[in-house]
This record gives sequence, C-alpha cells and structure tokens, in this order.
Amino acid sequence: MPEPADTLPADLSTLCEIHVNGSTVRAVEGERLIDALNRVVGEPRVPQVCYHPRLGPIQTCDTCMVETNGKLARACGASVVAGMTVVTESARAQNAQKEAFDRILRNHMLYCTVCDNNNGNCTVHNTTALLDVEHQKYPYKPKPYEQDLSNPFYRYDPDQCILCGRCVEACQNVQVNETLSIRWEDEHPRVLWDGGTEIGGSSCVSCGHCVTVCPCNALMEKSMIGHAGYFTALPKSALDGMIDVVKAVEPEIGYGPILQVSETEAAMREERVKRTKTVCTYCGVGCSFDVWTGGKGGDRHILKVEPGEGAANNISTCVKGKFGWDYVNSEDRLRKPLIRERSAEGDRFREASWDEALTLMAQRLTQIKAEHGPDAIGLISSSKCTNEESYLMQKLARAVVGTNNIDNCSRYCQSPATQGLFRTVGYGGDSGSISDIAQSGLVMIVGSNTAEAHPVLATRVKRAHKLHGQKLIVADLREHEMARRADIFFRPSPGTDIVWLSALSRWMFDNGHAKTEFLSQWVNGVEEYRKSLEPFTMEYAAKICKVPLETLEKIAHEVAATESMCILWAMGVTQHCGGSDTSTAISNLLLVTGNYMRPGTGAYPLRGHNNVQGASDFGSMPAYFPGYDKIADDEARERYEQGWGVKIPTAKGLDNHEMVDAIYEGRLKAMYLIGEDMLNADANANYVGGGFERLEFFVVQDIFFSETCRYADIVLPASPSLEKEGTFTSTERRFQRLYEVMEPLGESRPDWRIIQEVANRLGAKWNYSHPADVMHESAGLAPMFAGVTYDRLAGYKTLQWPVAVDGTDSPLLYTKEFHMQDGRAKLYPMEWIAPCETEGDEYDLHLNNGRLLEHFHEGNMTYRVPGIHAETPECFVEVSPELAKEQSLVTGQWVDLGSRYGQLRMQVLVTDRVSGKQLYLPLNSKEHPVNLLTGSYTDRATHTPAYKETPVKMTVLPLKGKSPLPRLNFRNGTPTPQRGVEVERKWKRSDYTMPGEGAGSGLVQIQTK
Repeated sequence: MPEPADTLPADLSTLCEIHVNGSTVRAVEGERLIDALNRVVGEPRVPQVCYHPRLGPIQTCDTCMVETNGKLARACGASVVAGMTVVTESARAQNAQKEAFDRILRNHMLYCTVCDNNNGNCTVHNTTALLDVEHQKYPYKPKPYEQDLSNPFYRYDPDQCILCGRCVEACQNVQVNETLSIRWEDEHPRVLWDGGTEIGGSSCVSCGHCVTVCPCNALMEKSMIGHAGYFTALPKSALDGMIDVVKAVEPEIGYGPILQVSETEAAMREERVKRTKTVCTYCGVGCSFDVWTGGKGGDRHILKVEPGEGAANNISTCVKGKFGWDYVNSEDRLRKPLIRERSAEGDRFREASWDEALTLMAQRLTQIKAEHGPDAIGLISSSKCTNEESYLMQKLARAVVGTNNIDNCSRYCQSPATQGLFRTVGYGGDSGSISDIAQSGLVMIVGSNTAEAHPVLATRVKRAHKLHGQKLIVADLREHEMARRADIFFRPSPGTDIVWLSALSRWMFDNGHAKTEFLSQWVNGVEEYRKSLEPFTMEYAAKICKVPLETLEKIAHEVAATESMCILWAMGVTQHCGGSDTSTAISNLLLVTGNYMRPGTGAYPLRGHNNVQGASDFGSMPAYFPGYDKIADDEARERYEQGWGVKIPTAKGLDNHEMVDAIYEGRLKAMYLIGEDMLNADANANYVGGGFERLEFFVVQDIFFSETCRYADIVLPASPSLEKEGTFTSTERRFQRLYEVMEPLGESRPDWRIIQEVANRLGAKWNYSHPADVMHESAGLAPMFAGVTYDRLAGYKTLQWPVAVDGTDSPLLYTKEFHMQDGRAKLYPMEWIAPCETEGDEYDLHLNNGRLLEHFHEGNMTYRVPGIHAETPECFVEVSPELAKEQSLVTGQWVDLGSRYGQLRMQVLVTDRVSGKQLYLPLNSKEHPVNLLTGSYTDRATHTPAYKETPVKMTVLPLKGKSPLPRLNFRNGTPTPQRGVEVERKWKRSDYTMPGEGAGSGLVQIQTK
C-alpha cells in the first residue's frame, strides 16, 4: 500500500545530498523521490500523470520512470536515500516514460479544442505537450461502456478514463467513503461505483473528490459541460464531425499544430472565465476554494468549485461545498426591500426603495428608543455573516442604539461548549487544529454526527483510523457512520454523558492514571474537583447511563493507554439542560489525563456554522466585547468608549432566549434580526412566533423570504457570501478571507453596507469603505486580534487566533500557559442533574434531532439546489426496526408525532441507525421543523435550548407511501472498502509489463519531434 499524501519522513531535519542528472542537490532523506525531483529538476519536468501530492504514489501510470543507481524505478514510488544517483533524461528513462504515456493515450481520445476541460490544467493534455508527442503508436480504443449521467452533479465517461486511479485513491483513502474501485481483472477495466452500479443510488456522497483530482475529462462537473469552451455547446453531431476532422489530419501534421490550436482556445477562455477564492458558507470546518464563473452562461454561472490550497481542506469538499451554490441565483432571492402594509383585508408586503425602507426603520427605532429606552430594542447578528459584519452589528447595538441586547445563533448550539472551556482552560475555541485531530492517538467523539455535520473534518479522522491505527471511540444515541467505524461505540442514555465522563476522570485518579505531574504544574482545584467525583463510580455510571460496566472499563483502559487524545463534541452534548456541565466534564477529563498543551491533544467543540465562531469572537454577545473582553471589565469598556467616542452601558444585555421572554413581558418592543430564520431555529417555535407577533416593530434582513420574515414590518435584501468580501473564522479559530465572486443580485446589498447605513440613519457617522477598514478598527481594540490584517490574510493565507501584533498566530493553544488569570487551568467541580424532560407513560419515545449530510439545517439554501433536492426531497423520522415491528410500521408510512408543545405529521424511515424507543428527526424541513415539538427548557448556564430533551408520542396512520429516500440517495448504496487503488492487481495482469522491461523495451513507442 503506497503511503498517503500527508505522511512525511519521521525526521524532516535529515537533509542529505543526492546526485540528479550530474548535479549534486539537497533533499530530505526518506521523502518521495518525485517530490524532490519536482523541486530540483528544471524544465522539462519529469512527467507524472497519476501522481498527485495530496494522494501520494498511486503507481498506475508509469510515466515518472527514472533511473536510480542504474535501475529503472517509478519516481513516485521511490524514496530519497543519501548519496543516490538519479537520471531523468537518459534515453532509457525517457523511452520508458514515452512508452507508458503511449499506453495511456490508448484509453483517451485527444479532442482538446472542443473539450470543456481544456483550461490549462488538464494533466493528459499538458503531458502530451511535455513529451512533444506527434503521433501515438497504439490507436485509441473505446471501451464497451456508456457514459454514466445518473448523478445530479457530475458525469463519468469511461471512454476518456485513463485508469490512473486518482479518483479511487481519493475516494478510498482521502474522503474514505470507499465507493470507487477498479476491478483490474476485468477484460476492460473501468472505475466502478459500489462494485458496478450506476453512480446515482450508489454510496457516492457527491463530495467531488474524484472530480477534483481527475487528470482529464473522464470525470467532470455537469455545470462545466457545454459552458466552459467556445465550441463545446455545439450539438454532439457537430462536435463529432470536428473531432473526426482533427483525427483525419493528425497522421499528416501531428499533434503539435493541433495542440497549438487548443492552447489558443484555452487562452481565449481566460477572458471570460473568472476564478475567485472564497470560503464555504455551510458548516464550521472552513473549507476554502476557487469558484469558477463565466463561460457561455455569463458572469453569474458557476462553472465549478475547485479546491486545492485551502488550509483546512486541501483537495477536499463535501456535496454542499462542491455543488451546493445554486441558491445564489435562485428565482426567489430577495432583490428589493419590502414593507408590510396593513389593512382590514389582510396584510401584504410591497416593494420599496432603500431610502423609504431605511427612513421608516430609523423613524420607528428612534421613536421606540425615545419612548421606552434603548433596552427596548434587541439586535441579533448572524453566523452566516462575516466577522466584520458581526463587529458592526454589536457596535450598532452598543455605540448607536445604546444597549447590550446583542446575540447570535451560537446561543442555539455552541455557547455551552464555550462556557465549559471558559471555566477550565480560558479560551472559548478549539485547542488546536484539524491536523492535531489527525495525528492524535485516540479520538473520542461525543454527541456529534461528524461525518454528516462536519464531513471534511471527519475525513481526517476516518483516514487516520483506516491508515494509521488511530483509535476511535464514539458515544452517541445513533449508530451513524463514525459510530460504525469506531473501535468502541456505545449509547448512553440521553442527558447522561456527564456521568460517564466524570466516572472516567475518577477512574484515572483511583487507578493511578491521572497525570499528577501535569496537574501539579498546570492545574488548580484538584482536591475540590476530586471530592465532587465521589458519587461517580463506574458502577454508578453504568446504572445511570445504561452502558455495560465492561464497556466503560474498556474505554477507561484505552484512554489511559493512549499517548494523546482529542475529544470532539457538538450539539448532542450542548443542546441539553446540562450542556455547559457536560462540556466542562469533557475538558476536565482532558486535564486529568494531561491531554492539553501538546500536539495531537485537546478539546474540539465542532462549530456548526461557517462563522458561528467568528460571530461570538467579534462581540455579538450580550456580555462580551470582541475578543471576549467582558462588558463588566472597566478597562475593556473604557478602551471601547475611547475608540468609539461614546459611553457604553455596563449591564449585561439580553440573549436570544431572554429577548423572546422580554417581548411577552412587555420590556422588548423592537428587534433587528439579520441572517437568521429564528422561527425555525429557536426552540418552541409556536412560543417564538407568538413573541414576534407582539413586537411593535420588527426588521428582518436576509437573502430569502424566510418563515421569520412573515412577522416582519420591513424585510431588507442582503447578499450571500459569494457577493461580498470579508473574513470568516472557522472551528479551528482560523481567519480566512473571502472575495466577491459576483456582484450583488438586483438591489440586494452586503450586510456590512446595510448595517452602516442603518447606523448613519440613526445618527452615527461611520465611513467604512471596505471590510478591511472594519477589521483594522477591531484589531486595534481587541488584543486577541491585534495582528490580523487583510494583507496577512491575502489569498489562501490564514491566521489562527490569538494573533500577536507582529502577526504570530496560534495553531495550538496553551503551549506556554492556560488563558486564566494565573496561567493555570482549573478542574471544575461536577454535579449531575437529570434532564429537564424525560419519557413517561404518554410521551414514551425520545426524539433526537440533527443534520443530514446533504442539507443544511432547515434547507433554506440547500433545497434551492436542484441536485440536493432530488437526492433528499422530503423530511422523515427514523424509527428502529424493533419499534417498527412493535407498531407494525413500514418505511413510507405516515405518523403523527406529538409533544407537549406541538404536533408534526411525516413519513417513517425504518433503519438500524436508531435503537429501541429512540427516534431521529433530521432538521431539513421548513414545513415540519422539529422545534414545533421542542420546549422552552434551556441549558442552565447559557440558555441554549434543550432541543435534545424532547419526549414525544407517535400515532401510526393507515396511509402508506413510497420511501422518503429516493433511489438516488446515497444511503441506499453499499460501499466497497479496499486499501486504495490496489495497483499490485494491475501489475499481475498477463498483459502488463513495466515500461523499459521485456521484449521491445528499448523502442520509443511515441513518435516525437
């Protein structure tokens, strides 16, 4: 098995000298020879068709043949040895390279000028030019297979496939979805999905890895086809005729002139194809990539998303990041401001000018402030907006309106995780980077469906587990993909994670596995904490959590034995009444076992939205300024008062949850909400909607007319991330710039421009000309961001906070001390309090809820992507086989779900992902949102709704329908795991010989100039 792309020599400091083409050069002993040659060999480079630095040595194409110490070898499969002699330009090496490439051209028809992939980055085209190919000895031979067009997003053309195996390697060992393979023993090998099914309906998750790494046009985005080239939109008959003409003249004139024509056409494309770097607007992983726009479809047509340089993702994407962008051109985008008109016949919204809408907004907010005071107004920022927009939103609240009533949607998900870290180690963010998770000896995942909620990050865990022996422990109610891959998977009772986590900590102390030296040097509160652990025996945990004692003891031994551990958690932990306490227990366990302050260790609360970390970092919270300086801190408040030239209120403001209560109490009269469908996001939707109806004035700013907009007096049209500039901060505290891909649609505007105009209408005199101005101001006031500048974030450069004035950032936190007053962490005493709501005689089922891979929350964006809608058009409730048998239920049957707060009707999907009386309801529905069933209970410390504590009853209806999952959905597929391409099977074929060996090995198979 070739070593994967991110595996490097153990000692990178081992420099040595090797001899290449008569010159002595320096290399790193043990690194791939091809990497060294790519650095030190000038033009012409060593050809390399199957090699990709992110995939490692696949060794299928044989084009990188060189002589090492007098013997032919594949440069991608060889390692650097001190003193070795390498020759890349000998007749023997070059003959072998050309022989190998001739075999490749037998599988691929060169029609570059009329190919949508003729964009200067086609490896096959570029290698044809590199080797000065004029004629090929082996004629092109089509394969006996049709194109596969069954996937909504991409197509596979076996006739253009060169069998390099890049796509297989990417699927098996980078994405680790394990769908693609090549059956080398077949008479006519091709890439297979699930061993030989159509792509649509296979286990393919449409992550796009295969398309991204394909070196030719065999795998292509459908959005490219007929749009990228000047001639590619012609009818097939015309294209075939043009290809036939080219093939007819090739024997006489050779490929040289033909390639010149195609390269001219490729250069012409540069005039109408724009490539712009952006950052993904879905989950918090922080994937970045280039968005290609233009071509035949015009400036707003998205040709493709091309990852490659992103710090978090490299070549990786998920279906949403790769293909989920059609919503930006949706017909129902808001394009103009809307104002509600009330009448006896009923209210309606009419279009208005920006001046009219903003004038009315300023008049009403000014009036309410004058009559009821500034605290009668609440503002809510968005985790979808940029850092700069969050900064301006909280500045608008504090410096212009005069209130600390400012919050963001982290209140719904991650505030308890932040609280747990504040209590124990100081910073409210991931301890390290995704690379630390990948190199950890043991990863524990608690209450996180990582493969679907944070798919690219999950690939790093899956890869480390599959290829490098990383141990994986998963605690969850549901047997999702990560659970099925785990070495240990167990299902604690809902709301009891704090118990088994605390029992593990006690076990470490009781059995001599606590890192006492680390605790003595770096941690306070040890004795008080140990005293609080007295109830948490393993036996107690087994009883309360309903987990076998043997399982808990096995987990304890694994934790004690590992050299390094990371713990990942998400909403399965935080959305409970004890979410902050369980998050604290996680950090406590990491401290007890010494799993902070080192690479490969630490706490990783996985942030759910693209900028939910940044929204809080930049002060959209009722008790904190940007950088988590406390409002109550006199020094911090004076700093901001001087910077802004205003007095700032000292009292903590209202959070999201408190704002809704304050409406009912008559204390909150107006609200300005941006980028949040709060009705479908907050718990107990009926209660929230009732609050909105009681507001005297309500402004909603969004890109679509959401369910929340129905309650608004004014709706302002904002721009999504592709239509603005700014920065996002990912789950690993990583700042990244995004650039404007296309101009705002219609009269919509970037949020930062709207907020500035609102502020100025209310009497401010802001004059920001670009988001860089906002970042400059913030960096001057918040020490955590002191060294953040747009120049330091240009292109694909990133910074991870805290960032010193000189630009030094912090990929790993706590390398010198903890972010506490005395530099020492604190073990926080534990107490378990039972869940606020539990099952009983009437409401006898537990309703869990969460994301699906292909949709994002309620689907405001993803349902507007036709391909995603086709794969998963409806919501459903997952029911266990045991419960289905008991209730005589089948997939597709309709049921009513009722709680103490509401009722939903939907179809059933019977699956063993859930067990017993556990139900799982995905979030992907605007018509059937789960928060119609959830109550108003919250985390005791942060007011995060306890979405995961929802007892329900189920009424079976006689109506039965088709499965809510179409045949196209990947959950119907069956993966085919293997150890990558398995090129050894190709080498065993009777018709294979290594180029340069056997009869005729000295012949040059390709005629060149």
